[in-house]
Amino acid sequence: MIKHILLAFDGSEPSSKAFDAAVDLAQRYQAQLHVLTVAEAPEIGDEVETEAVIEHARNYHKGLLHGLKHRGDPYGVKPHFQMMVGHPAQQILEHAVLVKADLIVVGHRGHGALDRWRLGSVSHRIISYAECAVMVVR
Repeated sequence: MIKHILLAFDGSEPSSKAFDAAVDLAQRYQAQLHVLTVAEAPEIGDEVETEAVIEHARNYHKGLLHGLKHRGDPYGVKPHFQMMVGHPAQQILEHAVLVKADLIVVGHRGHGALDRWRLGSVSHRIISYAECAVMVVR
């Protein structure tokens, strides 16, 4: 039984489609929907520069979540929203454990093979290490 769904949202078109799929599943199973967005911290830079980048990222991600606030209303779904800072896959996996997710829903960004090899794929890492089911929406 699906009781807790975690949606990883980054503002992309695939994550918007994933939101719609997660809302549909939450309605069908009367499950709690948790929406997480993750701001990546810069890898290099001085402390002042890093704080400015993180603050800008926080504001951006808060705006993303604000746009979703009432999208579940027509379906009777009231998502819980959370924004974290860090590596996306790691934060998503840790949050899934925290909210006791039965299912993680992510969008597939569709990067090329070189980008996947060089950067790794967030969805691939989540599939590889999640302790629950994962749904990738294209």
